[in-house]
Amino acid sequence: MITYMKTVKESAVEMTEIVMPQDTNTLGTIFGGKVMQWMDIAAAICGFRHCRTAVVTASVDTLSFHYAIKTGNIVSIKASVNYTANTSMEIGVCVYAEDPLSGEKKHASSAYFTFVAVDGKGRPIAVPKVIPETKDEKRRYREAQERRKIRLQMRKKST
Repeated sequence: MITYMKTVKESAVEMTEIVMPQDTNTLGTIFGGKVMQWMDIAAAICGFRHCRTAVVTASVDTLSFHYAIKTGNIVSIKASVNYTANTSMEIGVCVYAEDPLSGEKKHASSAYFTFVAVDGKGRPIAVPKVIPETKDEKRRYREAQERRKIRLQMRKKST
């Protein structure tokens, strides 16, 4: 049984990337797969920081692209633990695109990643409980609990 806890801010991640021509399609906007890759990396680092052990991506929910990121944009990827269960955790990831000339920032993408902590043999192990401190963290915790219930119901229906 896990007895230790961590705050959301202890494992929060912010990565910064720049969009290069090889990251974009013929319209000069970033490939969705590239954004997803950056999101998965940020979420994995967040999960690793939270658990201090290996973590694996179990699922991605509600992945949305809100704004087309362009060549030359500066991209910020923010990830934080929303909720923890026994061996899994939900990590929220938001992506922001910044125009380097104007400084204008736009919310470009978001998703919820479920990660599972694993031991050296790839078996699930307990994760530290997350302590939501701020009003926003507490709201995200409650919302993540509801999403987890829905995910479990959907999984039960599909088996």
